[in-house]
Amino acid sequence: MPTFPPADPRRRHLLAAGLGAGVLLALPRGADALTTDQAAQLIDRVIGDINRVINSGRSEAQMLPEFERIFARYADVPIIARSALGVAARSASAAQMRAFTGAFQGYISRKYGRRFREFIGGELKVREARPYKNFHEVKTTAMLRGQAPFDVVFLVSDRSGRDLFFNIFIEGVNMLATERTEIGALLDQRRGNLDALIQDLRRMG
Repeated sequence: MPTFPPADPRRRHLLAAGLGAGVLLALPRGADALTTDQAAQLIDRVIGDINRVINSGRSEAQMLPEFERIFARYADVPIIARSALGVAARSASAAQMRAFTGAFQGYISRKYGRRFREFIGGELKVREARPYKNFHEVKTTAMLRGQAPFDVVFLVSDRSGRDLFFNIFIEGVNMLATERTEIGALLDQRRGNLDALIQDLRRMG
């Protein structure tokens, strides 16, 4: 599991601007513009679901499928998966991209589900939302027992036709940037064999 260092707001916003704008250029524009209130309402539903899971008293084995359902419902999984795969997505077949997206969904849900599971006994709260570039940034605060509060920031867009989040920053760590680096390294270890990576992702996370 990656280490999540203290937040650096300047770094976070630079990464958000670069990665967020780059990713969103590839997305079709929605028919209606997403408002700041709608972005905040979406993340309010996301963290409401996360709070219910982390404080449900369930085991990790029971929680992780719930986190995957949350991710599948509220995240723009295809664009996150394509961004994580990077340049290799250009040469992947449509069937490979479908398989990779499905495997990546499970992998990322398990990985970040375990991160959110560390919040047991605490909660997330929406603090503020604002338009940023071609998307919206929704800042939430994680309040954990025995720890100082810290930021969890969601980036939200409607450019795929639905209101969905496409990136998360936990204490300043950029999910898209982290996963692109890690997926790239995993693919390199398999000598660029995407099918092998897909098979392994189904067991990882």
